[in-house]
Order: sequence, then C-alpha cells, then structure tokens
Amino acid sequence: MIHINKVREITGVTVRTLRYYDKIGLLQPASKTQGGHRLYTINEIKKLQQIQFFKKIGFSLNEIDNMLTNSDWDWSEGLKGQLSFVLKEQRRLKKIELSLKEIIHGIAIEGEDNWNAIKKIMQLSVKDKEIQQSYRESIFDEKEKKLLEKLPKMTSENSNSLEWIGLIGQLKRFMKDGPESHRVQNIIRRMEEKRLEDFEGEDEFLDKLWEIRKSPQQSEKLSFYPIDEDLLKFMDDAYAIYLDRLGKEEIK
Repeated sequence: MIHINKVREITGVTVRTLRYYDKIGLLQPASKTQGGHRLYTINEIKKLQQIQFFKKIGFSLNEIDNMLTNSDWDWSEGLKGQLSFVLKEQRRLKKIELSLKEIIHGIAIEGEDNWNAIKKIMQLSVKDKEIQQSYRESIFDEKEKKLLEKLPKMTSENSNSLEWIGLIGQLKRFMKDGPESHRVQNIIRRMEEKRLEDFEGEDEFLDKLWEIRKSPQQSEKLSFYPIDEDLLKFMDDAYAIYLDRLGKEEIK
C-alpha cells in the first residue's frame, strides 16, 4: 500500500486534489490507515496517471469519469469532439494573441499615451473585415496587393515590422524637436533606407498608399493603424526637408 503523501511525491498531484477525487468518486483509495490516511495500490496509481493524461488534453473530470467507467464510451467520437474543441480554442487564443500584439505595438507608437493606443485598437476591432477586404480589392490591382503584404503589420513580430513601429514611435516622441532636428532627420533617413530596401522602384504605389494613409476615412476602411494627422503632417514636413538637403548634397 502506498500512503497518500508518497503518491503526491510520485505523481506531483497534491493531497488536496487526491482528497477531492475521492470525494467525487473519481479515484478512491484502496483503503485507509487507522488514522484515516488514504492508501493506494499500483492500480490506483495507474488510474491517476490516466486521469492526469486526459485532463492534460482538455477533458473535464466528468468526461474522464465517463471515459474510465462507462464501457459504452465512444472513444473515437469523444476524441474527435475534443480535437474540434481544441482547434476552436486555438483559433480563439490566436485572435487574443494578435490583439495583444496590436496593443503592445500601438503603445510603442503612442509612447506614454497607453489608453490612446488601446482605444485605437478597439476602434479597429469592431470594423467589418469583409467590408475592409472588399474595399482593398476595389482600389488595388494584383501587383499592388502583393506589395501590400510587405507593409509592416501591427500583429507581426518580424524584425522589419518591429523596426518600422519603433521608428514611428521615435518620430512621435521627437516631434517637439521640430522636423529639421538632427534626431528627426536621422529617423527619416532610416525610413528612406528601409523604403528603398523593400519598395525601390515602386514610387507610384507608395504615393498612392501615402495619400490613403493621410485620409483617416480611407485608412480606416483598409484597417490601417490610426496614426494621428499631426504626426503624418510632421512626417511629410520632415521628409521634404530630408529630400531638400539630399538634393543640395548631390549638387555639391
């Protein structure tokens, strides 16, 4: 006979849990000591391992009890049903994961204004995805749709997206320095380098995209993260200064 405390050591299942299993009739001890301590045999240990396994793959205690005691239990249907549940849960958790990433990256852009980032993500989440997809289909041709896939995404963890998010966040943080400041111009320079890395020769597409981005209504229809109009104007001014300085350097 194996004492309940030893069972806890062997299996990692707490004494409290073992007592609960006994109470609901899921796993009863083989006997008890004179002092009332529960004693188990190898058979109960094996059953406990089965309970732990089925609990690990998501079955409820009631379902596990039926599985282990009901000879009519349909294992195939039961496992298929559990798999269906797990797949649905994965999809639900994936949506939560993407929402959390959007909020985290939104905060990286908004800086200290965390609530503003959350409000913007909430605003995006209630939009009809089918309408957004339809709008996208109506204004971009096939080549442009492929280019859209290269744009940074608020839900992505790839280095390209994270750098773009960081650059926009830095730009907002240094707006007080003015568009001509050294720090701002360094950010614009890096943005231009990244633009050339990913979209060299696609100026027509980028000009079209920038006009859409400057329109809150159109940006919303395409489910773009809402960037404040004052920041977009600041980027426009800073980029114009960057190009002007670049042109003067080339003349020299």
